[in-house]
Amino acid sequence: MNNKDNLKGIIDGCIANNRRSQEQLFKLFYGKMLPVCLRYIPDRDSAQEVLQEGFIKVFEKLEAFDHKGSFEGWIRRIIANTAIDTIRKSKKNPFLTDDDNDFKLGASNPMIEAEEMELTDIKAQFAMEAIQMLSPAYRTVFSMFVLEDYSHKEISEILGISEGTSKSNLAKAKMNLQRIINEKFINV
Repeated sequence: MNNKDNLKGIIDGCIANNRRSQEQLFKLFYGKMLPVCLRYIPDRDSAQEVLQEGFIKVFEKLEAFDHKGSFEGWIRRIIANTAIDTIRKSKKNPFLTDDDNDFKLGASNPMIEAEEMELTDIKAQFAMEAIQMLSPAYRTVFSMFVLEDYSHKEISEILGISEGTSKSNLAKAKMNLQRIINEKFINV
């Protein structure tokens, strides 16, 4: 049995309310989906709660999955939307607020390559820390557009804001990220 058949079997088991299949699906995607939640919800405990809520929605909607696209992408979208809904519920409308809160790999020397990989990991960690320092509105729009690949039209529909507000929040998020990176990480 290949991985695709195995996944289909797990999905079918989840649809039949088989607890073991649900546990398998959760374990299979937990590690990939927690970072999605952490992009929107910086507090790890809260992000884990959102992730569990998202998985409940996944289990409820599994029958609607048509097996045509990527299952991981389908789950990712549900988890991201759950995180966005949580932010939306926590404040009146945080997306309308205005508060601010060319690296090349492939060196021929294995030692240099390892150092470059370590530097890339450090840069990624700094970038995620900087993203977490953005206001919820900016962080959400930035994450949806840059990390989750939503269009401004999709963002505006999901968040109940205009496309212009989405574009404005993205531009301000980028400016704030540049400022945060300069202040916190480069001038250290």
